[in-house]
Amino acid sequence: MNSPNPTTQATPVAPAAPVANGKRRGLLIAFTMLLAIVLIGYGIWWMVFARHYESTDDAYVAGNVVQVTPQVGGTVLAINADDTDLVQAGKPLVELDRADAKVALDQAEAQLAQTVREVRTLFVNNGTLAANVKARSDEVERAAADLKRRQELAGTGAVSKEEVEHARSALQSAEAALQATREQLNSNRVLTDRTSVAKHPNVQRAAGQVQAAYLAYSRATLPAPITGYVAKRSVQVGQRIAAGTPLLSIVPLNALWVDANFKEVQVARMRIGQPVTLQSDIYGSDVAYHGKVLGLAAGTGAAFALLPSQNASGNWIKIVQRIPVRIALDPAELEAHPLRIGLSMQIKVDIADDRGTSLTNGAPGRSLPAYKTAVFDNAGQEADALIARIIADNSNKNASGEAE
Repeated sequence: MNSPNPTTQATPVAPAAPVANGKRRGLLIAFTMLLAIVLIGYGIWWMVFARHYESTDDAYVAGNVVQVTPQVGGTVLAINADDTDLVQAGKPLVELDRADAKVALDQAEAQLAQTVREVRTLFVNNGTLAANVKARSDEVERAAADLKRRQELAGTGAVSKEEVEHARSALQSAEAALQATREQLNSNRVLTDRTSVAKHPNVQRAAGQVQAAYLAYSRATLPAPITGYVAKRSVQVGQRIAAGTPLLSIVPLNALWVDANFKEVQVARMRIGQPVTLQSDIYGSDVAYHGKVLGLAAGTGAAFALLPSQNASGNWIKIVQRIPVRIALDPAELEAHPLRIGLSMQIKVDIADDRGTSLTNGAPGRSLPAYKTAVFDNAGQEADALIARIIADNSNKNASGEAE
């Protein structure tokens, strides 16, 4: 038998388990410390920063959509703007056929001119009737003198009783004629008392008809009530439209706001005037908008829905409601990076300062209307100028037609 070779016998190796366990234990301790640091850091970040903000992505750009509707009916002759066009306030948008309105305006002008001349006649008659009263008064005086003389001569027999009776009848006739003339003068003065030709009720009534006819004539042209971009044009050339028919809309993109729908658990500390940071999906995180809270809606979105939920129907399921919050945008930032109605927004509201109120108190600092247009004022002023010219042209002329 061969004896075992002492050089080939295996030497025992020390076990590595304690070293591996120590390394694993060190990694676990490091990971635990790192996790603790992260959690502590997150807690500090939440206490100092995150808990003072409320955010949502359920927010959309909103704005005014101004419908252009005619005040009178007619046939469309021209359309001066199309979708996406920028129009300035007062620019004519749609032209209607105004032939019928022109005829009605001419008739109203002629009626006003005739009424002014008729009223002028009333004032002239005052002088004529006053002169008639003076003449009738003279006739009464003459008739009274004739009667007195005949009565004095009747005692001498130079004048018969018949002549005295004729003189008395003449005096009575003169007095009756004088009374009738005075009544005519008084009646005519009633029509002209405490007024002038321009302020006479008949003239004012005819002037009102001219004003109505002129407004109908001018309203055949539809101006842009505000400056903005044309959208939703539905009117076509040659179309017969009625008053109140929607023709197109104008959207002023320089006066947009954001409606953010926050959960009801997020608005407890939300106040009017709190600063807001916004990001739009169209520009991404590269563009940030800054605004402020304008107000909170008076009810949840579900309460004002077309078909609000009926909680008493037996199949009601409680869900978290959302309250619309209106947020104003910085006009300078909006001009630099224009938005469109309906775009999605990311909202973050700073609620650190919650000393204000969540309810608006009227319209603070607002002494003027929130929205106003003056493009329709010129029509009334032009009608007044036309009426004044017609009255002047028919008032300052004598009977021969020459200017006095």
